[in-house]
Parts: sequence; structure tokens; C-alpha cells
Amino acid sequence: MTQPSGVAAAQASEADGVGARQSLNLPEHVGFLIRRAQQVHLAVWAEEAGQGLSNVQFGVLNVLHRTGGASQRELCDALDLDRSTVAGLVSRLEARGLVERARAASDRRRNLVGLTEAGAAELRRLVPHAAEVDASLTAGLSEEEQATLRRLLTRILDTHGHHASDPTPR
Repeated sequence: MTQPSGVAAAQASEADGVGARQSLNLPEHVGFLIRRAQQVHLAVWAEEAGQGLSNVQFGVLNVLHRTGGASQRELCDALDLDRSTVAGLVSRLEARGLVERARAASDRRRNLVGLTEAGAAELRRLVPHAAEVDASLTAGLSEEEQATLRRLLTRILDTHGHHASDPTPR
């Protein structure tokens, strides 16, 4: 008798219970749920805020507003992004006239990034949309559940060294 192969073998193994632990029930897998929630976030962002700026570009503008300007390294830290990603974001925002870069007088190797008037105007335009995205994403949750969700997501990030707390001064 020949042994089933490929899909048939997997199905036979599942049927007899031997391979039941070789896969996950994805809707119960935290990583899957986080990825799907991020997909929903991006879709709601595009619908609410439009295609003009991504949520990450909005994050750059927001950090620059809160700090009054920052080095690219400080943007990396505040947004938990790598240097090449931040350099690309800043270049795209600079090409649109939303930020400007200048060399630091005290250290010519450092780029300081600041908002332009156009960048500040774009941030003011987007802030209500960003708040609406957050409200839309959590609309099915009570205020207590929203606070719990934020607390648990923050704990996951903190546990893995990706601090969710806002490092920028208020």
C-alpha cells in the first residue's frame, strides 16, 4: 500500500489527531491578530486621513511638533524605527516641503530636522483624522476596554524592549 503524500498526508495525519499540533488556529494566535489589526488600521487611516501621508509620516511630523525639532537619531528612538527608514521618511517629507534638514552647528555629522510652516499646517489638518482613526478602531470597546487594550499592548511592547511610552516632552 502506498503512503499518501503532500496535502493528503497532512489531512490524514490531522484526521487521526497525530498532526493536530502542527498548525495554529490563527484567530487565536496573538501575532496573527496584531497583524490583522494593523491591516485594519492602515485601511481606516487611508479612508479617514486620505492617501496624502502615511501614519508613519504623520508620526514624524507629530514628534517634530512635540519636540520643536529633532535629530534623525532622536526620530529613530521616538518612533522605534531604524536609521535608513527614518532617513527615507525625512527625505520624502523634505521633498514635499513639510520638513527641513540642517546640519547641527555643534556636530556637523548630525542632521537636525524641523517642521516647515507647510508641515505644521499638514499636521494640524491630520490630527483630527488621526483621532478619528483611533476612535473608529476602538468603537466596539467600552472606555475601560480601550484602556485595557492600550495597557496590554504597551506591556507587550515593553516586555520586548520596544517601549510604547511617548519619549517626547509635552
